[in-house]
Amino acid sequence: MSLEQKIMVELKEAMKAKDEPVLRGLRAIKAEIIKAKTEPGANGAISEDGELKLLQKLVKQRKDSLEIFQQQNRADLAQKEQEEISVIEKFLPKQLSEAELKEAVAAVIAELGATSPADMGKVMGTVSKKLAGQADGKAISAVVKELLK
Repeated sequence: MSLEQKIMVELKEAMKAKDEPVLRGLRAIKAEIIKAKTEPGANGAISEDGELKLLQKLVKQRKDSLEIFQQQNRADLAQKEQEEISVIEKFLPKQLSEAELKEAVAAVIAELGATSPADMGKVMGTVSKKLAGQADGKAISAVVKELLK
């Protein structure tokens, strides 16, 4: 079942349950899917990889907004963003813990023979492909910097 089909099923359930936070999150995902499918060159379809990137982008946008709302003491808006993040994350693969992320990055560094911060680009590219959807880019970057000191 494609992401779009899963979203439609969940959307119907949320409408029946009158679950407003879940509806907001699902509608945001659906809107992004439609937008991605209608972009030039998409031919009315998106790949699984494209779906994953789309979901990651949505979560990142909401986390950035959440951070801003928390800085401005807007608990009401921060709450909405947090609810949408939890809905969107249900469709992403399980996120790695910090220890698992360090282990995976260390394995890639050893595999590539990276020794200095100059090798960061090489390591980031490989790790990002290997852990697609399982870790945030910022978290990966922080761990790579820490291990390549």
